[in-house]
Amino acid sequence: MRQIHGLKFALATLTLALMFTATIATAGDEKPDNGDDPLESLNRFTSGFNTILRKGLIDPVVDLYQFVTPDPLEGAISNAVSNLSEPITFGSSLLQGDTENAGNAAERFLINSTVGIAGLGDPATEMGIESRREDLGQALGAHGVAPGPHIVLPILGPSNLRDLAGDLPVMVFSPMPLAGSVAQGTVEYSGRQNTVQGIGQGAIDPYVAEREAYEQNRSYEVKNGLIMSPSLVDLAPR
Repeated sequence: MRQIHGLKFALATLTLALMFTATIATAGDEKPDNGDDPLESLNRFTSGFNTILRKGLIDPVVDLYQFVTPDPLEGAISNAVSNLSEPITFGSSLLQGDTENAGNAAERFLINSTVGIAGLGDPATEMGIESRREDLGQALGAHGVAPGPHIVLPILGPSNLRDLAGDLPVMVFSPMPLAGSVAQGTVEYSGRQNTVQGIGQGAIDPYVAEREAYEQNRSYEVKNGLIMSPSLVDLAPR
């Protein structure tokens, strides 16, 4: 277990160090590609790599998963993965002073983990206890922390400095093994695969379309739905 957490910490530290180094390196450029996107050159490279990886490996794996998994079982797995996010929602909501949503998250986790059999079912929703996911990046945003530079992470996709800082503690201290985290990410991606694939289709610049969709969606989530085009609501990752 210590080795697993050590590896997670090393990966998280390396990612943050690379992003910090890239920020410093591009900050001194006299003519940055984009004043609001100082890491654009690096981001475009990573985004292109992610697109190749997604089309060549991730999408075929997800398509196979959806093909061989019966719809009821796929729904149960999706419920279980979603249930794992409730403790994060609980803590993030408390940090924002949102005791109502924190209470909902605690109730949902307790009910779905017991009556719902380890989260495979979602009786909480049937009881009228709706889910509104929150994370540490949203909590930081709610307290006025700016998004910072846009960042495209290898495999994980779009993020920004604030959201990455919020994700690092979860990445490091999560008890889930790395293989479990990968499986969780695959299941979550399968639920929004069509949305992700459609983001850049028909766009003059797919990278800009992806960047704007992510940043607008995160602004929507931080402000709990007060702004943003409805077409972008379903982009949320994580």
